[in-house]
Amino acid sequence: MPRSTVRLRMTLLYAGVFLLAGAALLTVSYILVRNNLTADHVSVGSSAADELRRAIQREVADDALSRLRVQYALALAAMTALSVLLGWLVAGRVLRPLQQITATARRVSQDTLDERIALEGPRDELKELADTFDAMLERLSGAFASQRRFVANASHELRTPLTVMRTELEVTLADPDATNAELRTMAEAVHDAMDRTERLVQSLLTLARSEGAVTRRDPVDLASAARLALEHSARDADATGLAVTADLHPAPVSGDRRLLESLVANLVENAVGHNRPGGRVSVTTSSRDGRSVVEVVNDGEVLDAAVLPSLLEPFQRIDRGARGDGAGLGLSIVRSVAQAHGGAVALAVCPDGGLRATVTLPRAEPAEPTQPDRYSRERAHA
Repeated sequence: MPRSTVRLRMTLLYAGVFLLAGAALLTVSYILVRNNLTADHVSVGSSAADELRRAIQREVADDALSRLRVQYALALAAMTALSVLLGWLVAGRVLRPLQQITATARRVSQDTLDERIALEGPRDELKELADTFDAMLERLSGAFASQRRFVANASHELRTPLTVMRTELEVTLADPDATNAELRTMAEAVHDAMDRTERLVQSLLTLARSEGAVTRRDPVDLASAARLALEHSARDADATGLAVTADLHPAPVSGDRRLLESLVANLVENAVGHNRPGGRVSVTTSSRDGRSVVEVVNDGEVLDAAVLPSLLEPFQRIDRGARGDGAGLGLSIVRSVAQAHGGAVALAVCPDGGLRATVTLPRAEPAEPTQPDRYSRERAHA
């Protein structure tokens, strides 16, 4: 059985519509002609001459109508056949952009995502479809490029601690007279490398989870998440003499609690880890214009505003910083979590050095009224 294509169906549709319209038109025309031919234009009379004239008129009308029916039928058949041909040509012309789209879709692969339809013509449905397809290819191209960079960077980051562990083990095992102190030093190095690997894997899992759809909608206060993040980072902040201040006003949001807490934690950890000794960290949460906002400011070197967009990409670091175990995933996790919850992240350079990171999220109704918290500020000055 031959495949029923859109072009064939459109051709049959055109031909069917023409056949019905032509048949209706010829039927109306035939009725009008018949009524005119059979009308009795002879004056009423009963003479033999009048009767003969009527008989001749009816015979001529019947003969003319008979020939007219045959001619109409032949004309309708011929025009229907012509409409099939014209419909086939017109359908092919109309569907040509679809054939171009199909051909491009067949050629596209992971290595040829730079293919574009670039359909020319009026702004109609087919043009809109082609432009939508081109936009989809653009997004796919960016996604594949980002994925390749991510895999390459992840492989590099994972290779480093694995190399350290392998080297330490091989060196120690090659020495049959290794002392307990040397074995302990090796074990500590392997333990540190394992910690770094574990943190990296956990960050990768968090990033992958944040890039999916948010299925949970827990009530979360960004102020509480900031307070928790500050407590976890207190030891690192004290170790480098950082002055940590916080002004935490209620900032209720709705979403995945673990991801939102990870968002705030990464902001705080990034501000603490990439800072100068004796610098400052400021954390603020608030609600304004129907949005919940968390803002983290830290000291550091003076940054070029041109590099800020790259900081939101995975494994991007300006400086390996005071905490060399960072993998450069913190801000990329922040961006992914914010976008997954309908929010956004903005980075700005501080004139005297450092970075200002601001995350805005859709505000939710708070579960219960809370009061501003300035405990961290007081603790920092104590």
